[in-house]
Amino acid sequence: MNASTTVGTIDWSRRTGGRLERQQRRALVADLARVHLTNAVGRLRLAADVHPGRTAYVPPSRLQAPDSPLTRAAEQVASGILPPVLLRHSQRAYTFGRALGELEGLDVDTELLYAAALLHDTGLVISEGHDDFTLASARIASDVAEQVGLSTAATETLQTAITMHHSPRVTLDAGPVAYLLAAGAGVDVVGLRSWELPRGALERAVAEHPRDGFKGYFARAWADEAARVPDGRARLLRRYGAFTAAIRVAPFEE
Repeated sequence: MNASTTVGTIDWSRRTGGRLERQQRRALVADLARVHLTNAVGRLRLAADVHPGRTAYVPPSRLQAPDSPLTRAAEQVASGILPPVLLRHSQRAYTFGRALGELEGLDVDTELLYAAALLHDTGLVISEGHDDFTLASARIASDVAEQVGLSTAATETLQTAITMHHSPRVTLDAGPVAYLLAAGAGVDVVGLRSWELPRGALERAVAEHPRDGFKGYFARAWADEAARVPDGRARLLRRYGAFTAAIRVAPFEE
């Protein structure tokens, strides 16, 4: 992965403000088509009760949030910025991403993953101007990283996970933190890959971090972001990904 040219990295985001060129938009639309197909097949398997999550198991102890100076600092900052509905989404995104990582046997820095999950949507609340909201989230993450003395490499990993998380089809080439943050957020927002997770893990995450009107809140926030950055990924997802409808039919009650 080329950090300066790959859509969604922190380097690319700083250089472009998160605004896509025509060729990049075409590539992401193709990625979205693949995501739609994967989601359709997975949801059919879920409906038919022939999905892999039926026999999957992740020990609950493996899904506990890590405790460290970094995660405590991230929790404090996120709690001060995010409304409860988004804070709980961030916590569920970590749980779902971590569970998928366990099922895949991935070695991931759980502190970075949890901090990224907590902070990834802070920019959705505070962003102004015409830059992608994740740039504001990444700046907040940089401040938290500096506060606890995180290394330059770890800070870049944290920031790229945040700026990349809403790109379609984030792969392991972006690193396990970015890959699992995107996957966890995808489960919670539109149900993508929910069929891979054990029912108990899904239900426990929602019980511990209730959704409480998340679908409606997030659909409105995403519409605002798409209008604010018309050349960004949020607009592309909303226009070509039927994002509002996908949020509405996610396999959660609200």
